[in-house]
Amino acid sequence: MSARSDPPSERESARQSILSLQRDGLSIVHNAPLARYTRFEVGGPALILADASTETALSEALADIRESAEPYTVIGGGTNLVAADEGYDGVVLRYTNTAIEFAGSTVQVSAGAALQNLVDGAIARALKGLETMTGSPGWVGGAVYGNAGAYGHSIHERISSVRLWDVATERVREIDTAACQLGYRESIFKRRTDWIVLSTTLQLDSADPGELLATASGILKIRNEKYPPTMRCAGSIFKNLLWSDLPESLRRLVPAAVVREGKIPSAYFLEQAGAKGLQRGGVRVADYHANLIFNLRGGTAKDVRELIDDFKCRVREKFALELEEEVQYI
Repeated sequence: MSARSDPPSERESARQSILSLQRDGLSIVHNAPLARYTRFEVGGPALILADASTETALSEALADIRESAEPYTVIGGGTNLVAADEGYDGVVLRYTNTAIEFAGSTVQVSAGAALQNLVDGAIARALKGLETMTGSPGWVGGAVYGNAGAYGHSIHERISSVRLWDVATERVREIDTAACQLGYRESIFKRRTDWIVLSTTLQLDSADPGELLATASGILKIRNEKYPPTMRCAGSIFKNLLWSDLPESLRRLVPAAVVREGKIPSAYFLEQAGAKGLQRGGVRVADYHANLIFNLRGGTAKDVRELIDDFKCRVREKFALELEEEVQYI
């Protein structure tokens, strides 16, 4: 007599429906190795990687995921991400619309556009305001999420509004700069995980194209020496420290030459704590920069996390100072 097959559970049925998601504008990869989608190149498989190239596809995919009660997380270009070695037992969702539309000195850019493409487009149109971010990897949505910046400027200086998908109300909203609560490497989107950046509108200024190109070329040269394009890293691991936030006892320890634009590089404290050149497994700290961890060969997320924890402990013990990561975790 053959064995009786029990009917699948509700969750299993819902999971199977998610696994078979098919609709216009949605691309599905099963058991997607997250190492392939992060610049660190660490991380195990996600049950599903779902790329939505339109707002409709994104909203419909989210509705299906929520109905199934399957866990999900939203990521961008993966340049500032450490994915767990165990992977993610759920749906990793990306909004991949790459549209960039210029109208005079205004530009509306979708979250899935490469930040470098936006910078190049602005320079080509002699528009000032983004050239210092040349060479920065990642997507525009991630740049808004983390208020990305470089060389004394951040993207919040140019944002006039952000369009977002509100998961709770299942509708598009548009909020102004103030509502984005943009601070140093911070935004409301880090706290409102039910808000997904769809696009942003930026206001730029007219400028001399030769000057913009010269500025960008100089910055790109410096950046490529510090973070070679082939280096498997997430840029700076820790946020820099705001001078105004430090107690007077710590300020007295910091040489004046170290303070830049009201910030003290985390690398200064890390170097004093002996971080340069350390290695854990296949992950190493650069000999020339204490705030730069890279995947030398065969590194794992565990290696990265252990080095980060070690650094935080060293700085805490030496300076009674708590460093905060720029990197995000799955």
